[in-house]
Amino acid sequence: MAAATAWTMHDKAKEYIGDGTIDLDGDTFKLVLYLSTSDIATTSVNAYAAATNEVATNFGYTQAGVTLTSPTWTESSGTVTFDATDMTDAWTASGGSIVCRFAAIYDDTVATPVAKPILCHTLLDSAPADITVTDGNTLSITFPAGGIFAVTSTP
Repeated sequence: MAAATAWTMHDKAKEYIGDGTIDLDGDTFKLVLYLSTSDIATTSVNAYAAATNEVATNFGYTQAGVTLTSPTWTESSGTVTFDATDMTDAWTASGGSIVCRFAAIYDDTVATPVAKPILCHTLLDSAPADITVTDGNTLSITFPAGGIFAVTSTP
């Protein structure tokens, strides 16, 4: 189980949420894995196709990722939170190890102005170090207790 660090929103995701391009309680979102050599931690990388060095389809991982379960966009006491069900048993290594450093979430519904915009990313190990899931073991992603991210206002 990987307890991801805080999720970092990507630059254009903020704009796309604000103008309604991304519908946080209606679109389909996917979780993907990236290598340590990826540029996914650069918040100006705004589209799934533009991010480099996704984990290759092999050993139980399939590129383009897995669909988030039960994404929610809810308001409570002035804070609006995006969250989803923890991704338990997201990937099971088979025939070798799955090695990754980052996870990202993208919107699989949006086609324009950019196809599949990146919403946010996280570093899976705060060292930072690679996560290695050996043959027969499972990688699960646990989202923070307060949600993947929240929008608040300050007076």
